[in-house]
Amino acid sequence: MSPMDSLVVFRSLFQKGYTEITLIPETKDLRTIFLHSRQCTIHSVTVASYPAEFSHYDPLANIHLSKPDDCHAHPELKRKVYSALAEGDEGELSIAIPKDVVIRQSGHAAAGIMSEAATPEPQTPGFNIPSAVPAFEFSPITVNVSYSLRNPADGIQFVQPTDAYPYRVPHVYTTSSSPDAARCWVPCLDNFWERCTWEFEFVVPRHLSELEGGVSVGADDEDRDDEYPTVVVCSGELVEQVSHPHNSGKTIFMFSQSTPASVQHVSWTAGPFHMLRIPADLSTAEDVSGSSQPLMYAFCLPGREEQLLETASFMRSAMSFYSSEFGSYPFGSHTLAFVDEMPTQRFDSATLSLVTSDLLHGKGAIDQVLETRLSLSHALACQWVGINIHQKTWSDTWLVNGLGLYITGLFMRRLFGNNEYRFRLKKDMERVIEMDNGTMPPICQPQVLDPPDSNTLSFVNLKAPLVLHILDRRLGKSGTSLGLSRVLPKVFLSALSGELPNNAISTHAFLRTCRKVSGIDPRSFAEQWIYGSGCPTFTFGASFNRKKMAVEISMKQETPAFKTHEDNEVMKLLFKPVPLFEGQMTIRIHEADGTPYEHVLDIRNAFKRYEVPFNTKYKRVRRNTKRYLARQAAAQAAAEGDAEAAAAMDMVDMGFGLEIWEKEKERDNWKVADWTEEDEQQMAGQTYEWIRIDADFEWIAAINFEQKDYMWVSQLQRDRDVVAQYEAITVLARSPTPIISSTFTKTVLVSNYYFRIRCEAAQALVTCAIQRMDWLGLFHLFKLFLRYCYDPEDPDQDLFTHTYVPRPNEFSDFAEYFVRKSLIKAISRVRFETGKTPPVVRQFLVDQLRYNDNTMNAYSDGLYICTLISSLASATVSAKPPEVGEFVATEPRPTMDSQDVDLLEQAKVENDRYQKMDGLIPSAHNVVTIATIEFNLILGVANLVPLDPAQYISFTREGNYTQLRMAAFDALFLTKWYIPPIVAYILAVMANDPSRAIRRQVARNVCQSLALLVTMGLMKESVKKSKSAVLVEEDGASQEGEKDSKKNDIDFRSFRKNELGKNEMLRQSLLPIIMAPDADYEVRWSLLKFADLLIRGAPETAPSITIHLPPTPVTELPPPLPAVKPAPKLHRTMSLKAATTPAKSPLTPFMVPPKLKLPVNGPRTDIVPRTPVSTASDVKRINSRPFPVPTIPASVKVTVKPQSKNIPKARSSGMSPKDVLACQSALKKLRGNKHATIFLQAVDPIRDGLADYLDVIKNPMDLNTMSEKLKRGQYRDRFNFEQDFRLMIANAKQYNMPKSYGYEEALALESFFNTQWGRINKTLEAQAAQETAKSNQQSPHRVIANVKIPPAQPKVSLAASTPGPSVSTSARPIIKLRVGGPKANGTPISTPVSEAPKAAYKGKARSESKISIPDQTTDSYFDDGSADRDLLEEVIAIEREKDQERKQAVPDKGREREREKEKDREKEKERQEREREQHEQEVEREMKEKERKRDMKEKEKKEKEREKEKKERREKEERREKEKERDRDEKEQEKPVIPKLVIGKRKKMPAVDQTADEDELLALATPAKKERSVAASPAPVAGPSTSGRSSDKGSAKASPAPIPVPPTKNGTKNEKVPKAKGSAAATAATPKISIKGKEKEIISQAASQPKKSSSPHEDATPLNEKKCKEMLRTLTKIPDASIFLQPVDPVRDGCPTYYDEIKNPMDFGTMSSKLSQSEYRTMEEFARDVELIFSNCRTFNPPTTYPVQCADAVERAWKTTWSKVLEKKLSWNEKRSLQSIMNKLVQDPLSFVFRVPVDPVVLGIPQYFQIIPRRNARDLRTIRTKLDADKYSSVEAFEADLDLMILNARVFNGEDSEIAKVAVDLQEKYKDMLCSVRTGVSVKRKGGDKGTPQPTKKARLG
Repeated sequence: MSPMDSLVVFRSLFQKGYTEITLIPETKDLRTIFLHSRQCTIHSVTVASYPAEFSHYDPLANIHLSKPDDCHAHPELKRKVYSALAEGDEGELSIAIPKDVVIRQSGHAAAGIMSEAATPEPQTPGFNIPSAVPAFEFSPITVNVSYSLRNPADGIQFVQPTDAYPYRVPHVYTTSSSPDAARCWVPCLDNFWERCTWEFEFVVPRHLSELEGGVSVGADDEDRDDEYPTVVVCSGELVEQVSHPHNSGKTIFMFSQSTPASVQHVSWTAGPFHMLRIPADLSTAEDVSGSSQPLMYAFCLPGREEQLLETASFMRSAMSFYSSEFGSYPFGSHTLAFVDEMPTQRFDSATLSLVTSDLLHGKGAIDQVLETRLSLSHALACQWVGINIHQKTWSDTWLVNGLGLYITGLFMRRLFGNNEYRFRLKKDMERVIEMDNGTMPPICQPQVLDPPDSNTLSFVNLKAPLVLHILDRRLGKSGTSLGLSRVLPKVFLSALSGELPNNAISTHAFLRTCRKVSGIDPRSFAEQWIYGSGCPTFTFGASFNRKKMAVEISMKQETPAFKTHEDNEVMKLLFKPVPLFEGQMTIRIHEADGTPYEHVLDIRNAFKRYEVPFNTKYKRVRRNTKRYLARQAAAQAAAEGDAEAAAAMDMVDMGFGLEIWEKEKERDNWKVADWTEEDEQQMAGQTYEWIRIDADFEWIAAINFEQKDYMWVSQLQRDRDVVAQYEAITVLARSPTPIISSTFTKTVLVSNYYFRIRCEAAQALVTCAIQRMDWLGLFHLFKLFLRYCYDPEDPDQDLFTHTYVPRPNEFSDFAEYFVRKSLIKAISRVRFETGKTPPVVRQFLVDQLRYNDNTMNAYSDGLYICTLISSLASATVSAKPPEVGEFVATEPRPTMDSQDVDLLEQAKVENDRYQKMDGLIPSAHNVVTIATIEFNLILGVANLVPLDPAQYISFTREGNYTQLRMAAFDALFLTKWYIPPIVAYILAVMANDPSRAIRRQVARNVCQSLALLVTMGLMKESVKKSKSAVLVEEDGASQEGEKDSKKNDIDFRSFRKNELGKNEMLRQSLLPIIMAPDADYEVRWSLLKFADLLIRGAPETAPSITIHLPPTPVTELPPPLPAVKPAPKLHRTMSLKAATTPAKSPLTPFMVPPKLKLPVNGPRTDIVPRTPVSTASDVKRINSRPFPVPTIPASVKVTVKPQSKNIPKARSSGMSPKDVLACQSALKKLRGNKHATIFLQAVDPIRDGLADYLDVIKNPMDLNTMSEKLKRGQYRDRFNFEQDFRLMIANAKQYNMPKSYGYEEALALESFFNTQWGRINKTLEAQAAQETAKSNQQSPHRVIANVKIPPAQPKVSLAASTPGPSVSTSARPIIKLRVGGPKANGTPISTPVSEAPKAAYKGKARSESKISIPDQTTDSYFDDGSADRDLLEEVIAIEREKDQERKQAVPDKGREREREKEKDREKEKERQEREREQHEQEVEREMKEKERKRDMKEKEKKEKEREKEKKERREKEERREKEKERDRDEKEQEKPVIPKLVIGKRKKMPAVDQTADEDELLALATPAKKERSVAASPAPVAGPSTSGRSSDKGSAKASPAPIPVPPTKNGTKNEKVPKAKGSAAATAATPKISIKGKEKEIISQAASQPKKSSSPHEDATPLNEKKCKEMLRTLTKIPDASIFLQPVDPVRDGCPTYYDEIKNPMDFGTMSSKLSQSEYRTMEEFARDVELIFSNCRTFNPPTTYPVQCADAVERAWKTTWSKVLEKKLSWNEKRSLQSIMNKLVQDPLSFVFRVPVDPVVLGIPQYFQIIPRRNARDLRTIRTKLDADKYSSVEAFEADLDLMILNARVFNGEDSEIAKVAVDLQEKYKDMLCSVRTGVSVKRKGGDKGTPQPTKKARLG
């Protein structure tokens, strides 16, 4: 028992009280009591009336960060929040039991709680019921806690008047704002399963009218009787209400809750409420007086009394229904309390439901009645199951929630009828089938211990009542049961009688009760629908067998959820998709005589054929027989009101006797279509009318059944089940015909149909409103809606031109009201093929808004107006891109004609008018204003109106209705809300807004809007920039489970670099808002998620943990054989060193893996030769593989070093660490790509159904194989890895046909790989260049050679006496050569440029250039190495002697030594493993640091280039001002052309003689350019570098300059270049070059000679790969292009002589491959191949044949599209310059007459367009619009439009007019501006001929 006393003070948001908890100890050793208490201030605690010591610590309120001002500390904050919540579960309040308190035993043993039944229930994780073991009972003790609560953040909501809401009524209530909300207002045991009785005592002010000093004072005056007194409503029964004994201004309320309930099911509210007592139902037969019925009350705030009466009066009928059907009400009374500012719709507790005031409605409401009654009846149902009965574990939540919703649905069936109930079930079933496709877990997961999250819970609440419904249907067919109607009363009775332990129900106990009642074992059902996931999809077919007189039905079952996880065993275990659903299904065959016969199909297999017997003798459906006519006459009599005829008619056509279907004239007016004679014959020949599948609604399944259209029409017209009618409408809508349109129209007209079926038929008419049917569906929609409008004066009025003026609204017929709204929605959905709505539809919707009249209507038309506004918004926006699907703000507006513009303006005017009207006369909940906001938002997103956030800000302010504010915030977050002022406002709302619902809505939108903004294009630029800037390569060593999170992290890094991520106010305010003590629970988690997306988290150092393991016991080994011992040399390797720089060798030692222990006495004679090996002998064969021994140059020092045993296996073939990381990163990204699904594992011909795959593909490859090869070290470098990927793609292209799924996936994956691989190569090459340059600077005169010896070779014998040729060239060792200027004896060596060294330096510039060791020493080696060779011989001899001594040693000593060595090796291995890990981490850090420095240098270089360009632009402007008086044309001709060169930066070398060698090294360090750029630029000149020239300009000695060398025929430069030392002619002919930057380009011949065409692609258009791919995609989609998609096969295509006549075949598939492999360099090459396809076709095939016709058709499309592709546009710089000129012209005062188009009407010049043709009219706005839309191909075209504008002004106004003079002045101004633009453009074009994508720099020549 838990008595509680509370004093509530409203003004100061203060609550003071005490709680008294009675505890029964379970042990006498109890010393500490733990209670939950948050936000409370504990004043005192007593235990058994003794003062007790206590400790109160709220971990959530005491979170401290190491750096609270650092926004990057949010990961630490998240971790500490998790820890605080976990720590709080143990209890925040610790109470020490005083020593004076003695726990006494009561003296007898109390029996424990017994089990539920004789059969024990399997225990599931979670709350466990105490066992039945007898236990001693101890005397109870009482704990009294005195506490206070001020300004609570959770648990209690205070609502008070504010400046924004001055008329708000103050009140307070408890709320479930967080999962631990109960402990926030009272110290308690906050556990869902801890239940007890309760006693409450509240002290509140008598009235709230007088408040002094923040303390509420009661009123003693007797004139306050008319005021609302303060009322407390609480869980339990009101025991007493008395005045305070010491203060008459206060009132005491006392409540008692005798039924045990958990603290989470206790609530209360206090305020000046109005009470409504709901009267008893006197019509109940059992209780005529109504005295035994539970008391029911409803409370609301003042001013809403009438709405309360309309809203809650039906609750008595709900109570009567539940009590009569499911047993007695478990509590004494039930109360509804409507309060404001509820964060959720309801908060259900014992006997009390707190409900939001939004559910209140008046008499005029229609739509809200359904929603309110459903919600309130569910609140009452939760008292039976959910409050009184709760789940035993969290996995049983489905059962509790499902039962509550199930019995609520049964009451809704009683309230609204069976049609509404079944229609809602069908709609819910469709939603479940759509969602349960493999992405949702089972509704019951016993292995999951946590409560379901919000997304899963919504799905569980949707599926659970449907599962119970089909369980009820299947139990009901047993014959001995009535389904759940007998099971549920037993369950509820067991809870009331105490048989259900702790009132906790489990899934197992519920199913056991079902088995007992019905006698059916539900285990199979539970495994499929409760413990399994997924829904089946059935495909049925039916045919009549006349011989057998049976209907043959074929059934096929598929399970999409199981197919989704078919290859993923982990997901199978988690989601448990059902592979096959079993059970019985009822089908109903309506035979020829009209009698329905039911048959049961037993489904046990995925496919089966059933033979269903036919009961009627073979008859045809005759519609002209006497019997049929008699039935029709009876139907007519029934329609006229004859009750007997109606009773005799079992099944008749609904709507029979409708006037428009009887009168010929009306049929013509309605354009009613009839069946054709052929259809009539088929209908007459059918043996049955229609077939219903799953007629009893027993399956949650998608059912596809094919039968004739007239059968579906019969089902629609004659089957009374709304589900059957809905299924018929759904199927008929898929194949629209005039007859189906007429059928739908009849369905809408006939009032006998349920109104929801009529609405569905109206929506289905949209499918018939197509051009193929002459818009018959739209005609029928207009004809149907005409019933609500004034009739046209002309009976034959064309409905497509008629103005629809509606009659005054009359909504008394609710069915017609819903049908009318459905017609409006359907009309707005009609579209042209282009996606636009017909103008007549938009005009119709505008007229409905304009002429709407609700003055005489008794019901509100607010939601009807909302339907009109939303339909108008939908009709205004196109249903196809760019308005739908591609919301990109940068795209131009969709093309609109004058009619579209006029209709858009009318729509905007009507929308604004209703918005203002709703501000003056508000609709219910401001629904009209919300609709107008959504209207503006839809048009703004579609780019039809400006998407301005300012128009929504005013609606988000306090003072507006909460739902209106939420809608405005939703709209605001779809605009550019991330600008600083709006961000500041949003932060203030999340921190300080009084409405919890608003704070939560804003916090959720902050996270969700980011992805929407990227989709809409508002953040597109920043995303692209970030993606292009990120070249971070992950190490690939992370686990596969982190793949998704890593991928998402990289995707969201873009947000950190845009305007939002750099907002300082956001960064400063985010953590303080999260850590605020009054922060809301959901707001905190939403902002933490937002911080994860937006701000890079600071990494936390993981705590170090030391684990002490016991010593490993010694393993006894068998005695070894004396002749067999492992050779110690096998664990050594060779490392060649230069100077003192060590180099790690990738040699993998030949040894047993460390986890394997081989017996010593095993045979090892083949591993090591027994005889000693001579130093000069050849290498022994090991594992039958020779090891070639290289000759060691004399200049290289050789030392013998023990081999590192811990080289990663991936590098065992010599792969560098960076290549390993690059390949791992590429492989990880490939696996995460969505197109890599079919490449993840090897092709299995049997599993995949590809029997001939291995016959076609001889070398299969897949990503899994590549991963294994990479792990095992089978790749020598990353280029071998790339070759395997190319092989995999080539296999896919070879096996799959073009345009097939596999082929397209291969192309997509190849494109993705090319992008990623290009970035990886650029990163590695840039790092290699930096390392090379750094090594050159550090040791410019040192040669460092690192020899890499191939792996897996245990022993090496080197000939150290004299250098000689290598043994083999196939496995030659690799030398990493870094040369920094060789010298001999300290003097620099001038090495001549020769062909042999040059060939060694060609190829890609990488940090490690792999070359072969020369056969003999060269001049570049400066040491003979004789001492090193002697040392090597000595070392080898010593090792040989030690080996002989070991072999002669005693076996026992050898074994001991071997053990010691084994231990030493293990220790060495661990040490080297740690060193390797540290080394890899250092390498990774160095790579990241170098990447960062490189980015910083690039930024600095770009800044310098911008400054230089600005300076040069200013100098040009000054020169133009000085030379302005001269003739411009002459100046342009005489002005020398200075070419621009992109020159890399390089430090000057001190010596002149070493220029040639340094040029070669710089060429290696410079990253290779793209082939396209090289082809488009003149060939560079090979020669000595100019970097060594003297820095003194006046020096007489000139430095050597490069000599221009013409390219050879193949485009390469000559190998030998003569030097020109001191040649004056060469110096004069070649300009000086300033070497700058990291790249170096050599000036071409064009710098000193007249420009000549040196490349065949110089004047060609560079290739645009994207446009070419789009071109190929367009051509291949043409149906006639199918014969050109793949190469001609002479055998397959029947043309054996094709390749004899066609020497150069070509097809689109080959072109696609060439395009992917970058074989095209220009657009002209691509065009030639396309034209080659057409010419080959015409050459081989005669004219007028089919292939030639196909070629003609494709060629026409080609020529039309290709001209647009080649259409030239202004460059970005040109466009930007012209836009700047336009801005200046518009701001110039002279342009005032040219800014807007000429309006002849406004200006009074109607003859304007007679003099100036309309097509020639120009103005600045029109020109700016064309410029923004890229309509100009050149600057000259732009200037021509400006000249035309000036010419028009002069022609119309005359040369002597003022306008003409102004025009001439304006022309001079823009001519001057264009002159500068044209000059700048020409310079850039000349500099851009190099084809270099980097920013150009000027080169100083001379």
